[in-house]
Amino acid sequence: MRILVIGSGGREHALIWALRRNSTHSLELFCAPGNAGIAQMAECIPAGVNDIAALASFSEASGIDLNIVGPEAPLAAGIVDEFERRGLRIVGPGRAAARLESSKAFAKDFMRRHQIPTARYRIASAADGALGILRSGEFGGEAAPVVVKADGLAAGKGVIVAASRSEAIKAVEDLVGGAVNADAARRIIIEEALPGREVSLLLFSDGKDFRLMPASRDHKRVGENDTGPNTGGMGSITGAGILDDATRDRVVREVVEPTLQGARDEGFPFRGVLFIGLMLTADGPRVLEYNVRFGDPETQAILVRLNSDLCEVFQAISETRLGQLEIDWSDEPSACVVLAARGYPAKPEIGSVIDGLALAEQSGDVVVFHAATSRGPNGEWLTAGGRVLGVTAKGETLDLALSRCYEAIANIQWDGMRYRRDIGRPEGPR
Repeated sequence: MRILVIGSGGREHALIWALRRNSTHSLELFCAPGNAGIAQMAECIPAGVNDIAALASFSEASGIDLNIVGPEAPLAAGIVDEFERRGLRIVGPGRAAARLESSKAFAKDFMRRHQIPTARYRIASAADGALGILRSGEFGGEAAPVVVKADGLAAGKGVIVAASRSEAIKAVEDLVGGAVNADAARRIIIEEALPGREVSLLLFSDGKDFRLMPASRDHKRVGENDTGPNTGGMGSITGAGILDDATRDRVVREVVEPTLQGARDEGFPFRGVLFIGLMLTADGPRVLEYNVRFGDPETQAILVRLNSDLCEVFQAISETRLGQLEIDWSDEPSACVVLAARGYPAKPEIGSVIDGLALAEQSGDVVVFHAATSRGPNGEWLTAGGRVLGVTAKGETLDLALSRCYEAIANIQWDGMRYRRDIGRPEGPR
């Protein structure tokens, strides 16, 4: 079976690793464009994730049986619609369903239409409108926290949790001043800041049925004790303590089922992977955001727990028979710790030589997923982006999984390597 995974990061490396690890099929794997780590497991194709025509042509010419989309941008651009128009089998939501991620304003209004619990919000069509909302006192005074969001896709840089009104005003000015691309900031969403505990719940859906994945928690800020700017994610954990059964059942009843039914009612049955970012408040779960694909680094922590054949899961989604499939997950908690380059997330340094990878991977309990690596002229590993590696493990306890990650990290080094030492640790850094 020939499979093309579209993307180039740690998420895509984890997808390819999981496809090969538990497959009952004989697989030939391709990745576009991939990275140096992915190239050890799949043939990398020199096509960008947004070059939909080139990707579709490669899939046609190469007889690809199943196409899997990793990142959000090609989904928002309609890659699924184009592949399906050409009769190519692909897993992911179409452009209409991808609006749940590509437009935060659309997602908030969708939640309102379908009575899905979320934070109180207002949408402004320009910076002046957003500043007027902030100055009106509608979301509290100077000392009240508030969330400022760019409407469109912003590579993880479009959401600012402002601790004060003056900080929120600066966030609006930064967003429209070039902190994100102009299209993303055409509209600004102002939300109340919800107190509570964040949880990510991912699920597979074929438009009719769904299957939940283990709940996870991401660590977004670059610095320990949740300090510094937001990033794409500095680490992730899974485990039984993240979401208890009663709360999970309530989320399914109040969020998951109404979301999928709402998508059907509005004419875009959701097919693929849906990521629901939640805040567990004193008044119950509230939706912070939707993503329409696997998260990163949640994917790494989640997929090391998968015992079932991931290829079979994706086939079941594409054939609308997910309801016939039971997916088996390990009960062991897991963790992924991201190793990033100096300067990330603003201007990461690239080209540093990475030492110790082979030693770190000697333990069978650890998997090192490559997010941004390349090879030098003598075969040495080099950094090639902001988030470079995701060191991942599971264990009988979360503490054991984390210990395995950090023991492996002790063997890896490059000039400027940075990582958080408090992933999964409410008490602070190690």
